[in-house]
Amino acid sequence: MRVVAVEEHMATEAFLRVAHGLDVAPSDQAEMNGMRTMESDPAFRARLTDLASRLREMDALGQDMAVLSLNPPGVQAYPAADAVPLAREFNDALAAIVRRHPGRFGGLATVTPQAPEAAATEIERAMGALGLNGIMINSHTGGHYLDGPRFAPLLAAAEASGAPVYLHPRVPSMLDAYRPYGLLGAIWGYQAEAGLHAMRLILSGTLDRHPGLTVVLGHLGEGIPYWLRRIDNRHAFAAATAGAATPMPRLSLTPSEYFRRNFVLTTSGIDDPDVLGLALRAVGEDRVMFAVDYPYEAPKAAVDFLRNTPLTDDQRTAIAHRTAERVFSLTG
Repeated sequence: MRVVAVEEHMATEAFLRVAHGLDVAPSDQAEMNGMRTMESDPAFRARLTDLASRLREMDALGQDMAVLSLNPPGVQAYPAADAVPLAREFNDALAAIVRRHPGRFGGLATVTPQAPEAAATEIERAMGALGLNGIMINSHTGGHYLDGPRFAPLLAAAEASGAPVYLHPRVPSMLDAYRPYGLLGAIWGYQAEAGLHAMRLILSGTLDRHPGLTVVLGHLGEGIPYWLRRIDNRHAFAAATAGAATPMPRLSLTPSEYFRRNFVLTTSGIDDPDVLGLALRAVGEDRVMFAVDYPYEAPKAAVDFLRNTPLTDDQRTAIAHRTAERVFSLTG
């Protein structure tokens, strides 16, 4: 069985040397201090930068391909004047890596939502001249979300270029409620943040304006499949009775119809057969892809889960590689 993993983070030494010397917006300082500490640890840094070792690990596990993306939160915490050239340089390096290892690595470009027009230009370059497979957006940028009018050029370019947008979590923009008890990160805050961002795209009417946009959500949908029936029910109730706290745009579809049309899910970090079964019933096997979430999750545990969890042959094939090949235009 061919195995393709699609949320696999990396960095280059050149990127880290530059990025660690840049100023960071005050609201992002705590998150970036934590990430820079992790990236400065020699063992963790090697897992991001040593792709030869990663290929050996993939071979040992029987993993054929990894779709690489810059370690979060990418360049989104940096001033636009620094972030725009840094994104271009990283994408050039990523494209070179993919060219050197055909069939082993794909790549998701990093872009600058803080400079939407530059991001749109970079998306066109990434999907065109560079031959990359999509883009990654690390949720909010300075507390702003992609449903905002300022980001229309970015979304239009992604839609026109056929660039899937991997909407990756980061520390929530509303910090205070998440600061205690470890809630800021992957225990709770990450999925709450990414799920909120996805729901904003759905309920804002953004997906009526960009019906051809593909959005990828990790962690088997950031909790949304669990809530789909209630989301539809309460949205219909609020629209009929003015029951929402704020006015809601009129939508062409139900929220769950947008979710099934525009979103594709990955397994990253959720090696749970019950949650996978729920996701498959919510969106179908042709909208679920395998991911490890490297280097934050254990690759062997993830691959073992893919091989051993109860699935039909068609479901396992779709999750293991077929859906990723379609969504990201991958070749073997």
